[in-house]
Amino acid sequence: MIIVTGGAGFIGSNLVRGLNGRGRGDILVVDDLSKGDKFKNLLALDIKDYLDKDDFMAALIAGKYDGELIEAVFHDGACSDTMEHNGKYMLDTNYAYSKELLHFCQRRRLPFIYASSASVYGSGAGGFSENPACEWALNVYAFSKLQFDRYVRRILPTAAAQIVGLRYFNVFGPQENHKGRMASVAYHFFHQLKDSGVVRLFKGTDGYGNGEQRRDFVYVKDVVDVNLFFWDNPAQSGIFNCGTGRANTFNAVATAAIKALGSGRIEYIDFPDALKGKYQNFTEADLAQLKAAGYTRPFTDLTAAVADYYRHLQDHDGYLS
Repeated sequence: MIIVTGGAGFIGSNLVRGLNGRGRGDILVVDDLSKGDKFKNLLALDIKDYLDKDDFMAALIAGKYDGELIEAVFHDGACSDTMEHNGKYMLDTNYAYSKELLHFCQRRRLPFIYASSASVYGSGAGGFSENPACEWALNVYAFSKLQFDRYVRRILPTAAAQIVGLRYFNVFGPQENHKGRMASVAYHFFHQLKDSGVVRLFKGTDGYGNGEQRRDFVYVKDVVDVNLFFWDNPAQSGIFNCGTGRANTFNAVATAAIKALGSGRIEYIDFPDALKGKYQNFTEADLAQLKAAGYTRPFTDLTAAVADYYRHLQDHDGYLS
């Protein structure tokens, strides 16, 4: 059996599809369906069972899984809302829960591959390599991810089994409908173009021109490939960036969106006060450690990835089929 937490979420459900592609349906999905629409992410997937995240943790602590035959745990479950201000909830969900699951995997000597975040790099002023000197959280979400990475670093030298943290950059692709305001810009641009024919980008900030803020946008299919690479290579442990290594402007994403749909234009709007001082104007993954681990597969070109994603949005409302 394989356990995927957050398996009804965006990245988690795509990972389940990737496992299905390898002929694996013996998957326990752990998630929180309080927002019921997330069930749609499971419709096209082959899974063995589903369990609520709180029920799963209670069972884990009670020892229910101590004798189960488990091959790996992919931990993608988290509160990913960067605008969430409840620090207790964030740390309980993203830090304490993750520690409990990590120690279970260490006791059982199970591979543990988990979702970290490029948000740990803060403004990016220190760079984007997996180095403590580069890390500075700008919000409590980023802090929750950074604190767990720091905890993992203390465990790694004496780890009994593989531990891999993947610092996801700006991931986009099918199955993110439920994320609302936290969905990718590619998702929002699609709906803006469909509704009004206009893509709205922020005006220039901190020396960047209109729409020229740059992010490392990575297609979710590539993220799945990185996860599966590490599962295939259990001798590799550590914390690794998961991005393309190429920053693209928001203008470039908007242009790719307009090309994919065949028409549209760009409009620039004022930068919101609520994001000032909390916004990453530039991100670009340093892939040196990922490549050193042996990952050499090329990442999908931005224009091709947007076009592929938009086919899902047009043909299947953004869901896997």
